Amino acid sequence: MLELLLCSLFTLVPDYLYRRYGQGKRFGKEITLYSVWFELRWGITACLMLTVGLITVVFYNHPTSVAVTSFFRTVPILPEATGRVAEVHVGFSGEVKRGAPIFRLDNSKELAAVATARQRIAETEAAMLVASSDIAAAEGQAEQARAALQQAEDELATKEELNRRNASIVSRREIEQLTVAVAGRKGSLAAAEAARQGAQTRLSTLLPAQKASAEASLAQAQVDLDKMTVYAGFDGRVEQFTLRVGEIVNPIMRPAGLLIPSEAGRGRLQAGFNQIEAQIIKVGMAAEVACLAKPFTIVPMVVTGVQDFIAAGQIRAADQLLDPQSVTRPGTLLVMMEPLFAGGLDDLPPGSSCVANAYSNNHEQLQSKDISTGRWLYLHMVDAVALVHAMLLRIQMLLMPIKALVFSGH
Repeated sequence: MLELLLCSLFTLVPDYLYRRYGQGKRFGKEITLYSVWFELRWGITACLMLTVGLITVVFYNHPTSVAVTSFFRTVPILPEATGRVAEVHVGFSGEVKRGAPIFRLDNSKELAAVATARQRIAETEAAMLVASSDIAAAEGQAEQARAALQQAEDELATKEELNRRNASIVSRREIEQLTVAVAGRKGSLAAAEAARQGAQTRLSTLLPAQKASAEASLAQAQVDLDKMTVYAGFDGRVEQFTLRVGEIVNPIMRPAGLLIPSEAGRGRLQAGFNQIEAQIIKVGMAAEVACLAKPFTIVPMVVTGVQDFIAAGQIRAADQLLDPQSVTRPGTLLVMMEPLFAGGLDDLPPGSSCVANAYSNNHEQLQSKDISTGRWLYLHMVDAVALVHAMLLRIQMLLMPIKALVFSGH
């Protein structure tokens, strides 16, 4: 309507003024409701054509979008194992800090595993004490065998010396018995040394390995025990958390609730513009948004990012070939916008619905010396009609509360 009124000032109004004062025709006499088309046909036709052209120029060079919102991600609260809830640490809604417990599953099995692993470590440490005693006993036995061997060797040497001096003093049989006794004492010494070496090996190698294995089992059992309590991985807010003690939580089929990050959806808006405006919208463009959650407020924005892909064309690996005809609805161009001034969106709840206008800026081209006169005039007109779009946004903002509260039917 605003464009039609504007265009009528250049077409329909001059035509009527010419008929009325130039030709002397009077409205209600020569110009009636029945003859208005014939009398003002040129003005009406030109007005409609100019209106259509003006709307095209405005909406193409200064695109608008009604699909504007602040997307935010919700993170499901899931345990790493299935279990029955034993304790809940948060309420239906509330703030949580990173590392704060949210709920705990029944951990009786994991507590038993931790106690068993600790008992194994205690058993291994006791076995190491016993092995130390075995080493001391083996060393004593080795010393005893060594002394007995030394005694037998000395006695054998004495008998052999006496036999060499006088063969009739010591019998041959006695020397053979001493020789056998020496060999037996050497075997006892070797057995004692082997027992001592075995005890030392058990103390230095086997038992430490068993203790390390028991400690690893304790660490694993402790990890499984810690998994029974679900903690917040970041600062955020729990909303609509209805989990209660006694419920079964399954990480695959039934999450416990949702955790919303503190900064999710704040300080940035995402808008979906028509694909035909892909060549117009650029990073750095000025924009304005009007949100239903902030009535009578226009927030200056700036385009900070334009997604290079349109979501309507994405595919997934499947067992059927994709038919382009199945994409019946064209996707939109995703544009990220941030407030031009700090704090512009501080009091805007994430997920709010907004309307956005983006404005082309041809200042650099207009300052160029190589620009032609026709293009210079066209770009001046494009920048000037941005005022029309800005006025439309403000009119929408004024009517938005009335439309939402009165004409919505709620």
